Amino acid sequence: MKIISLQPSISIILHRLGCLDSLAACTKYCLDAVPTLREQSLHVVHDSWSTQAEELLPVSADLVIASVPYRQESLTAILKSGRPVVALAPKTLADIYQDVRLIASIVHQPQRGEAVISAMQAEIAAIHSRAATLPRRRVYCEEWGKPLIHSRRWVAELVEAAGGTFLGVPGATTTSEAVAEADPDVIVAAWCGAGDRVPLERIVEQRHWQDLRAVQDSRVYCIVDELLNTPGPTLTAGLQALARTIHPEVFGALTTPLGRQIKESFAITSKLM
Repeated sequence: MKIISLQPSISIILHRLGCLDSLAACTKYCLDAVPTLREQSLHVVHDSWSTQAEELLPVSADLVIASVPYRQESLTAILKSGRPVVALAPKTLADIYQDVRLIASIVHQPQRGEAVISAMQAEIAAIHSRAATLPRRRVYCEEWGKPLIHSRRWVAELVEAAGGTFLGVPGATTTSEAVAEADPDVIVAAWCGAGDRVPLERIVEQRHWQDLRAVQDSRVYCIVDELLNTPGPTLTAGLQALARTIHPEVFGALTTPLGRQIKESFAITSKLM
């Protein structure tokens, strides 16, 4: 079974299953997520959002696996390639476990799949246990900034596991005014495709958030987007990062490479204005 992976989450899962040799092609984002793939002679194709049938046709593969996000046009292009397609659309942690289980069955490694799932569940349970008696801090998590979009359902679950209360409706759009009215204790930005390059100081200034509790307390963070937006085993690292933003007094301060914090001097300056 040779597979074309159209999202990093799929390649990450195959890596955890010990089945990278099943890959015939992947995206450039997969190469970033799983650097050992650079050692293999793989075709590099576009992801589920922008792939085209013409680039898939020359690849010798038996199956295409796509995952969110994708468009109807890209799904049509994948189908035109003439290969069977598995299109994943997880919304919750339970969905992600099922996707791991499915991919494991495709590569005939069901026991490894269960081991990957058990490891994820154990790490999440451990953080949840440590955070269970801590104060619940209100957290605004942002997946995109124009328009403002709340992070996904599985991120909301991770926030709750880390001892926080997720503000807003997962995956829904919001406004800077609505966030300001909620006045969160913690603000987390994990913009899709931005890595750790979200301009925290700029968005605070542009949205007039200088007086928000999170800004005044220097509790505005950027978490590397792959750790929260990639529906796979790396979400446990995203959970650790969230725990450090919500309860640094217990889990330790957030440091690179997980993400970064708004400059303390910015919050101090805003207090003087």
